[in-house]
Amino acid sequence: MIQKTAKAKIVSCPNCGKDVIWNNKNPWRPFCCERCKLIDLGDWASEAHRIKGESIMPENFSDPDNSEQ
Repeated sequence: MIQKTAKAKIVSCPNCGKDVIWNNKNPWRPFCCERCKLIDLGDWASEAHRIKGESIMPENFSDPDNSEQ
């Protein structure tokens, strides 16, 4: 009988660089742990991470959180 063995794919955690096995058993993939995933989420929320390109916000957009009354 022939058994198929798939070679596990290893990726680096985007936050800390630790090697991570890419499979369904890791609920945090591509991160190594929940902590690294939450750190990354916080970076996006604080705009430490940005996608390059022109802003899609119209120039006349007013942010209700920053409006002076």
